[in-house]
Amino acid sequence: MKIYAPWEKAFKQVATPLEHFIHAQTTTGIILMCMTVLALILANSPLTQDYAQFFHTKVELNIGSWHLSHNIHHWINDGLMAIFFFMIGLEIKRNILVGELSDIKVAMLPILCAIGGMAIPALIYIAINRGTDGVVGWGIPMATDIAFAISALVLLGKRVSPSLITFLIALAIVDDLGAVVVIAIFYTDEIHLIPLFLAGFSFLTLVAFNRFGIHMILPYFIVGLFMWLFMLESGVHATIAGVIAAMAIPSRPKFSPHDFANHTKNLLNEYDNYPVAEDYSLHEKQKAILINIKDRIDAIGSPAARLEHDLHLPVSLIVIPLFALANAGISIDFSAIGSTIVQPIALGIMSGLIFGKVLGIAGVAWLCIKLGIAKLPEGSSMSQVFGVAFLGGIGFTMSIFVADLAFIGNEAFIFQAKIGILCASFMAGLFGYIWLRYIAKSTL
Repeated sequence: MKIYAPWEKAFKQVATPLEHFIHAQTTTGIILMCMTVLALILANSPLTQDYAQFFHTKVELNIGSWHLSHNIHHWINDGLMAIFFFMIGLEIKRNILVGELSDIKVAMLPILCAIGGMAIPALIYIAINRGTDGVVGWGIPMATDIAFAISALVLLGKRVSPSLITFLIALAIVDDLGAVVVIAIFYTDEIHLIPLFLAGFSFLTLVAFNRFGIHMILPYFIVGLFMWLFMLESGVHATIAGVIAAMAIPSRPKFSPHDFANHTKNLLNEYDNYPVAEDYSLHEKQKAILINIKDRIDAIGSPAARLEHDLHLPVSLIVIPLFALANAGISIDFSAIGSTIVQPIALGIMSGLIFGKVLGIAGVAWLCIKLGIAKLPEGSSMSQVFGVAFLGGIGFTMSIFVADLAFIGNEAFIFQAKIGILCASFMAGLFGYIWLRYIAKSTL
């Protein structure tokens, strides 16, 4: 007898791509929560020195005279997270082409809400930290952690409409795109032109592969790996290579659905022409036909769709958990936590993620609806959008990532930022969940 977790039950049947996406994000959110708790336990236990020492262990890569040396923490943040950003890029591309952002009329509300949900938290942070060294962290409260936010909505079950989940997904995708742009433009200290030129040439090579109809994954992987290395040496954060590479992956299948259906029918008719052997073994021609059908099945899905589907599991089970384990471990002096959260950096992040996100998302939504620019997601209410706006204040993964970039080398500022992120994400997620479960009413 199979036992399904609550979030698994809805996925026992054949699921659509959107349902698979929600399922993957929900699973990621739950694993992320567990790894965050584990990181905090390790950082505040007798193993704290071993924990810190492990992630500062150097790992070197030498090929002839070429040398690359970073600690494990750096390899995770610059290396493994490039895979996460690659998947983010694939999700952004899919949403723009065929997903929640493909219809501008439907996408207008989440796009405008996402812009408000990025701008107002940043402005609040700047107002609190103006004139201090911590003002460079203004990009930290702009982010929304899509995995945690969707997990909270899915756990609410039928209390929220499917269109409200779609609204949050679209909003978070635009939010991710905004975070990528901010990282690329504002958190790049020094640019080396030759590696950057080579990274650009690598991208053009990927685009050429796409234009010439190459659907094999291997050529894209090889050139993409070189692009990541060039980006690493250029000064632009290496994870941006993941997003850029995703834009070049073909989104069209090799064969049209009509051609696939006709060809498969012809092959199945040919398959039936061969008699069944007494031992039920297949004729050699039948084996060849089945291989041909399998190849056609693989080809009917675009490389972008296949990669997005195939990467969700390793990103959910390896990349994001390792990132949380490496970055969420904060040694907390609980007697001093009260004084830490009132420091300008922590206070700016908490105010931005909690109040800024609500003002930016719910405020812009209310304004757009009143002006007739957009309408509420079907089957939802303004009260529910208010609750979703609080869930948008769960910054976690991307916020921690930006904090490490903004305050690189300043451990005191990074500590304050992470305390602010953890406190704000916990409070925003808890209040948003309680509001949507017990207070908000839908129009259903």
